[in-house]
Amino acid sequence: MKTFLFIVIVSMTLPGCTRLFFYPDRNQVVTPEALHLAYQDIHIETPDGIRLHGWFLPARGAAEGTVLFLHGNAENISTHIGNVFWLPSRNFNVLLIDYRGYGESGGKATLKGMFIDIDAALEYLVKRSKPDSENLAVLGQSLGAALAVYAVAHSRFKEQIKALVIDSAFSSYRGIAREKMAAVWFTWPFQWIPWLTIPNRYDPVDAIAGISPIPLLIVHGENDQIIPVHHAYELFKMAGEPKTLWVAPGAGHIQAFQSDQGRDRLVSFLRSSLQSSSDPLVTETNE
Repeated sequence: MKTFLFIVIVSMTLPGCTRLFFYPDRNQVVTPEALHLAYQDIHIETPDGIRLHGWFLPARGAAEGTVLFLHGNAENISTHIGNVFWLPSRNFNVLLIDYRGYGESGGKATLKGMFIDIDAALEYLVKRSKPDSENLAVLGQSLGAALAVYAVAHSRFKEQIKALVIDSAFSSYRGIAREKMAAVWFTWPFQWIPWLTIPNRYDPVDAIAGISPIPLLIVHGENDQIIPVHHAYELFKMAGEPKTLWVAPGAGHIQAFQSDQGRDRLVSFLRSSLQSSSDPLVTETNE
């Protein structure tokens, strides 16, 4: 997530500044083909007429589940594919979707519109032929993690979602904007502006209790300099059971799954959540 250095200037001229959370890019950088991955180009029509683009990566073996991946605030799926390209080799399907205004998706990025996009992606997966529509999980990173909390908690497909993983999420939109402003001397005096310009109706900290009884894994890098780890603890405190918090030692922003240990941990959580009807243990761990 980029620094909100100019949030004050823009906030003074706009009725709201949630658009400052979005840094979309239309350019395709890396494709699944370049990574030697099988894939399908996916296009989804939203109820308000936006055509979304995504990639469906099928599991290499018998699919154990399907993961809807919601990326962070910058660029598009072609730069975020590096975070999930390995999941098909672990027998998981993955759908990467670009929000409106990102990559090859139509429209312009808006916070309200992104929730429409996520709902449309979930509907697409639920309606796919088996086994793609079964054992459905959602994985969000950074802004995508914050979006995932509200989207899943209020989803009409909540009964079909068997697991939620949020990596490097912030607890509130106003809160993270204030923190970024407080970190820069030029914007420090204007920390109050987000309370006037950013709505709080979609805040993860208020929505996260609604995830239960879906198994929830909260992941955060111990050394995250973009979204401090205290956001993870705030979300964990407010979440209902079953919930697990993993603070990845030494990891920075969305870096927990770059190691084999982190990937093993994610796969273990997905398998235990998708294949078992029993709730996982409620834990908090830094190991």
